[in-house]
Amino acid sequence: MRKDHSINRDDMITLAEKFINDSPNNYISEKIALNPKCVGMKIYESPVFALGTPHDELYIKYKSPDVIGSHFLSPVEWLPNTKTVISFFLPYTDQIKTANATDRHQPADEWLHGRYEGQILLTQLLEYLLKTLSEAGFQSLAPSLDPRCKMGTPEENFIFASNWSERHIAYTCGLGTFGLSRGIITKKGMCGRLGSILTTLDLPKDNRAYNDTYEYCNMCGVCIINCPAKAISYESGMKHTLCNNLLDTVRAKHAPRYGCGKCQVSVPCESEIPVK
Repeated sequence: MRKDHSINRDDMITLAEKFINDSPNNYISEKIALNPKCVGMKIYESPVFALGTPHDELYIKYKSPDVIGSHFLSPVEWLPNTKTVISFFLPYTDQIKTANATDRHQPADEWLHGRYEGQILLTQLLEYLLKTLSEAGFQSLAPSLDPRCKMGTPEENFIFASNWSERHIAYTCGLGTFGLSRGIITKKGMCGRLGSILTTLDLPKDNRAYNDTYEYCNMCGVCIINCPAKAISYESGMKHTLCNNLLDTVRAKHAPRYGCGKCQVSVPCESEIPVK
C-alpha cells in the first residue's frame, strides 16, 4: 500500500475479512488433521471490530489490584503516540462449536485445532495488519506480540493477569461485555478468539453500547454446569487456577495443542448476545 495515509476503517475491516476467508491456514489440512472429520474444517468466520480511544479512563482503573493490577500497561505506555485502539473478535465456525458440545469432559479434536492452529492464524492476521498499517505510514504495535507482554509480576507470583488483557481492551473499545465465565460476549457471541492493535492512525471511535461490566450476560449459569473443572461460580466468577490445572492435563495429553472451551459452547451466549 502506498504511503498516502488513505487507509480507513472500511479498508482495514475488508482487508482483515479477506485475509481470514482466503487464508489456507483457516482450513485444516489432511497433513495435520487429528481425525478425518477435521480435514478441510474452517476455523474462523469473518471478524468483528471495535475501535476505541487510547485515553479512556478505564485504563487507569485497570491498574487497580482488584481489577488487573499495577503491572497493566495502558495503550500509550505501549505506544506513546497511539491514536486508535483496534480490538477484534474471530468467531469459531459452527463445526468447532458443535463438535466441542458433544462431550462434557474432553475437548473435541476440532476445538484443539481451533485453539492451536487458530491462534497461529490470529497471529498471522495481526502481523498482516501491522504490515499494512506500516506501509501506509503509521506506527503500529500488537502488545500480545511484543516482548514486553507477560503474565503478572514477580512480586505477584505471576498471577493470571497479563500486562495487556485482550478481554479488558475489547470491553473498553465497545466490542462486548464480560460473561460469568469471564469471556467477552460480542454480537457474535463469545466462542472464538480476541486480538488487538495499537496504531498512530486516527480512526473514528465506537461508542460503548453498554454501561455495566456484565450487561450482556443473562446470568443463566449454564457455563457453571458445563465447566468440567468446576472453576466457575456465581460467587467468585472464574477461578483461573482450577481452569489452568485442567488445561495442563489436556496439554500433557495433546501437546502442543490444548484447550477446553466447555464454558463457551451450548450456552446462550455461544454465538450471540443472549436474551435477558
